[in-house]
Amino acid sequence: MTADAGARDAHRPPSQREGVLDRRPKSIEQTLLPSIPAKRYFTIGEVSELCGVKPHVLRYWEQEFTQLKPVKRRGNRRYYQHHEVMLIRRIRELLYEQGFTIVGARNQLDAQHANDSVPADEESAAIAEVLDVAALRAELSAIRDLLEIGKK
Repeated sequence: MTADAGARDAHRPPSQREGVLDRRPKSIEQTLLPSIPAKRYFTIGEVSELCGVKPHVLRYWEQEFTQLKPVKRRGNRRYYQHHEVMLIRRIRELLYEQGFTIVGARNQLDAQHANDSVPADEESAAIAEVLDVAALRAELSAIRDLLEIGKK
């Protein structure tokens, strides 16, 4: 690279400079992850392929994210369940695509978990709103009437 090229590229991000490789992970649009098969347990190698993350990174994430606890069997082999594979994909998205730090991703997951756990009385009220029995009966009756008219 010449001095002119270096000066010209100084204001550009590393991915657009001449002679510089972009080692950042590709975005979701560029990296489509394979679908998760219907299995109960996955080995660390399978999870690595399903999530696009190397096994040593998965082992490190186990130390950093308390939510990630694979079952350990025979000789400390790790077996991940479906929900853990989904969690790993979420962690990957937060770190690689959204640019969070480990601490930021951990906080984001904790906040998301706090929002997901709705108190029982609020949950009951939400269910009652959705399952307004009288409205449901009226709607089902109307559907039944339409079906009976269609038979005639």
